[in-house]
Amino acid sequence: MPRILTVLFMGVLMAALDIAILGPAIPAIREAFQLTEREVSWVFTVWVFANLVGVPVMSKLADRVGRKRMYLFDIGFFAAGGLVVAASPTFAWLLVGRAMQGFAVSGIFPVAGAFIGDTFPPHRRGRAFGVLGSVFGVAFIIGPILAGTILLVGWRYLYLMFTPIALIVIGLGFWFLPTSKPGDRRPFDLLGLGALAGFLLCVAYGISMVDTDALLTSLVAPRVLSAFILAAVFLPLFIRAERKAVDPVLRLDLFSNRQVVLTCVLAAGAGINEAAFIFFPTIAVIAYGVTTSEAAFMLLPLMVSVALGSPIMGRLVDRFGSRVVVIGCNVALAIGMAGVALAPGREVVFYGASVLIGVGLAGLMGSALSYILIHEATEGERTVSQGLITLFISLGQLLTGAAVGAVAASSGDLLGGYGRAFLGIALLTTVLAALAARLKGRTSERETMQASS
Repeated sequence: MPRILTVLFMGVLMAALDIAILGPAIPAIREAFQLTEREVSWVFTVWVFANLVGVPVMSKLADRVGRKRMYLFDIGFFAAGGLVVAASPTFAWLLVGRAMQGFAVSGIFPVAGAFIGDTFPPHRRGRAFGVLGSVFGVAFIIGPILAGTILLVGWRYLYLMFTPIALIVIGLGFWFLPTSKPGDRRPFDLLGLGALAGFLLCVAYGISMVDTDALLTSLVAPRVLSAFILAAVFLPLFIRAERKAVDPVLRLDLFSNRQVVLTCVLAAGAGINEAAFIFFPTIAVIAYGVTTSEAAFMLLPLMVSVALGSPIMGRLVDRFGSRVVVIGCNVALAIGMAGVALAPGREVVFYGASVLIGVGLAGLMGSALSYILIHEATEGERTVSQGLITLFISLGQLLTGAAVGAVAASSGDLLGGYGRAFLGIALLTTVLAALAARLKGRTSERETMQASS
C-alpha cells in the first residue's frame, strides 16, 4: 500500500503544481504573446471550464473502464497538454493545451480518491486521504520557488517539466496500481453527460463573465444572462435524462441521502474558503505596505499548515470519525476568516488567522469530506462520489471570486470592503459548522463503512 500511495501522491502533486506555478508564469506568458490582462486571464479560465466539464466525464469513465486505466491515461493526457502549451506558437494553441490539462486534472483527483477506497482498509483511509491532502500545501510551498528558478531559463520549460514526471508516474503506476474490474457495460448515458456538461459550462461561463465593479449591471448583460438561462434549460434536461437512463452518469437517488447532500454543501463551503485566501496578498499589500513579492511569502504559514495538518487530520478522522473533524475545521475556518476581517492591521493576528485557515482546509479538503463519500457510495460509484467533491469545491471557488471582488469593489474603503467580505464568509462557515453537526456520528459511520466494504 505505501507504493500505491506514492504513485497517487506523485500524480496529484503533478496536477497541484500546475496550479501553483501558474501565478509566477502569467507575467511571462502575457509578455510572450503581448496579451491584455483580460486576455491572459483565459489561461486560468479555460482550465476551469475544462476541469468542471471533465469531472463527470472522467469520473464515470473511470468507474466503467477501470480506474488504473483512466488514471494512467489522465497522467499521460496531462503531460501531452503540457507539451502543447510549451510548444504553442500562438495564444490559441496555448489555450488548447491548458484545456487539455484542466480536462486531465478533472480525473486525476477523483480517481486517486477512489483508489484509496479500493485498496486501503476502512480504518486507514483517513490517513491515506490526509497524505493526498498534504499535496496542495507542498505544491504551493515548492511551486513558486521551482517556477522562479525555471523561469530564468524560459516559461515554456515550466510545462516541459511535466513530461518526465508523468513518465515516472505512468511507469510506477503500471507496476504498482491494482487493476480494477471494468464496471457496467450498459449503454453510456450520453444525453445525461451532455446535459450536465452544458449546465456546468454555462454556470462557469456566466460566473466568470460577472464584472465585480458593476455587479447588478453585469448580471443582466446579454452574455451573462443568456448563460444562466441556458443553465436553467440544461438542468431539468439532465434530471429527466438521469431518470430515464439505464446507467445514469449520476444516480439522482444519491441525493436523497442526507449525508451526501450535506457533504456537497460543505464541499462548496470549503471551496469558498480556499478561494478566499487568493485575496490575502492584496490585503497584505494594503494593510502592511509590503511589496507583492513579500505579500506572497506571507502565505507560507497557511501553506505549511495545510501540508503538516492534512496527515494529522487524516489520523483524527480514522480515530474520531468525520463529524468531529468537519465541525472543528469549519470552526477553525470561521475564526480565521473573522480574524482577517476584524484585525487587518495586526500582523500577529493575520499570521494566527492564516494558520487556523490552513488547519481548517487541511481537514476538509484533505480527508474528511472524501472519507464521508467514499463510504456512502457503492464500490462502482467511488470515482463519481469523489468527483462530486471536486465539482462542488470548484463551484464554491468560482462564486467566491465574483462575490469577494464585488463586495470589495462596492466599498469606498477597499480594505474595509475586503473585511466585510471575509466577515460574511466567516458567518457562512459558522452556519456550515452547525450543519455539520447533522452528519453521522462515529457509530453510524462505522456501520456504513462495514456495509460499503
